[in-house]
Amino acid sequence: MGSATDSLRLLAQTRLPDFNRLRAEAVELAAQVSIGRSAFLRQHGLASEFEYKRQAMAAGQIMYHAHIGMNDIDATADALTKIQQSLQAHGFALDRAGFAIDRRMGLPAGRRADAAAETGPMLVRQQDWDLLAQAAPIQPHLGDFMIGQPSSMANTLEALRIGCTTIGNLSQYFTFEAPGWSDTEATTAQTYQAMALLAALREQGTMLHSYLEDGYGALFRHCATVAAWAMLERYIVEELIGARLSHCIGGLTSDPVKRAGWVLALHRIHQGQQVGSMLYGDTISFGQAFEQNRALTAEYLLWDILIQLHAPSGHAVLPLPVTEAIRIPSADEIIEAQLFGRRVEQTARRLYPHVDFSAAEAFAENVCREGAIIYDNALSGLRELGVDTANPLQMLYVLKKMGAQDFERLFASGLDDAESIRTDIFDMAQSVVTEHRPLFADEKLRQRLRGRRLLVASSDVHAHAAGALAQLLGEAEASVVYLGAEQDPADLIAALQRQPADGLLLSTHNGMALEYAQRLQQLMREAGISLPVIIGGVLNQKTEDQALPVPVFDEIRALGMHPVAALPALPKLLEFNS
Repeated sequence: MGSATDSLRLLAQTRLPDFNRLRAEAVELAAQVSIGRSAFLRQHGLASEFEYKRQAMAAGQIMYHAHIGMNDIDATADALTKIQQSLQAHGFALDRAGFAIDRRMGLPAGRRADAAAETGPMLVRQQDWDLLAQAAPIQPHLGDFMIGQPSSMANTLEALRIGCTTIGNLSQYFTFEAPGWSDTEATTAQTYQAMALLAALREQGTMLHSYLEDGYGALFRHCATVAAWAMLERYIVEELIGARLSHCIGGLTSDPVKRAGWVLALHRIHQGQQVGSMLYGDTISFGQAFEQNRALTAEYLLWDILIQLHAPSGHAVLPLPVTEAIRIPSADEIIEAQLFGRRVEQTARRLYPHVDFSAAEAFAENVCREGAIIYDNALSGLRELGVDTANPLQMLYVLKKMGAQDFERLFASGLDDAESIRTDIFDMAQSVVTEHRPLFADEKLRQRLRGRRLLVASSDVHAHAAGALAQLLGEAEASVVYLGAEQDPADLIAALQRQPADGLLLSTHNGMALEYAQRLQQLMREAGISLPVIIGGVLNQKTEDQALPVPVFDEIRALGMHPVAALPALPKLLEFNS
């Protein structure tokens, strides 16, 4: 069983708190909670977003979501106001907005100042939280770095206070770590108790958001495993805890039939009671050609709207700004995308009577049939390993420790790679390997790499590029140690101290590339470690004087490290190993 038995050994050595005591504390606290009214809820005369979604579903209304990632709270409030006023001038409204808040918000308040700044605002004062809900009549959605983090309870209470009733992100609990944090037991207890709080407030319309592709869904090979995981999350949240689960998917799915099929599959998984949060836009197909990005948006958005007309699920659709792949979009770019989305909706409504959804229905039937087998395998397998599957705290802890690869290896081993439907992100990673394999087949490069020990890691959950790179380097006969996702500088130093390496290759995406590189350099100096460091991904940094993160290629280069913008440039950089 490998890592599975290791996880259980850790469980046996760990004194998790009594989940019944945590639940009782949450229920007692819930009696004192007064859920606020956002400007949006006041405007519509409603008590929760759940209530609004149910009305919109019954009316056949398409709901719209925008994702906002300004650096500070004032810029965020200004963006909300500008977006609302601009759309209103065109006769439209934005239903909800999600916020890419700084990942430090996942830490307890006393630990935040010592961690590196990342993309998004910090919510330091109550007024900062209030602005998210009152700057404009747009319902706030708080998903990132809320539930699933060490500060789950404090953040959930603040979100409820301002009238945010859809809070997440459960999937992040399994894959994200707060910066510099390693107390999994405390995170698990906080996560469970926040979920129990939402369960106690369920009749007031609270929903627990889970973006499947921000968690293990981003790391599985098979769509059926993603379906099984959605079933498992529903079991834990709905059946064991009693909260209302609201799933999201889409960011790593480009095939329009799969996108529509996932809505139908989630209907089945939620037994016809689905009220989703949003369908994220296709982020993996975007590149630097903006007109091509606009065409891709039209394709996925057309299908997202069509499936909402066909099978309303409560999911808001998200028209992505064309700049999404290269930087945080501005308010003007978000407005342009939202207006574009309303034009696509007009086309979708004309097309809808003529569209055949049989391929999407077949996809849903397939992944749910196979997923149910994997789900049953997981529950029975965990019981055989000694896990109390009726204890939500144990389930959360063991599944986080087990990891996505071991979960799929243990419980989905019967899937046939040739016949089972693979995830788009896995297929894309494999296509990257195929496309760039000739670059790494060069004999001179192989001579430089042969026998070299290279450490490969990602600073966050965006790990597929790093995984593809690790595969290519291995094929080029380097000795590769792939650490995977969510590695902070201290993790890298610890790995290098266990066994020295000839080079470090790092991927990062969350607007903290420079601070991460500076912290890594400091720890390397303190540990007496000297080796070449290559950093790729989205190389930008949040700064106090700019609304959006700024590129930091030159600054990283000034540290003596090697920034790389694209994989084809990597072989040239690897020459320093010779």
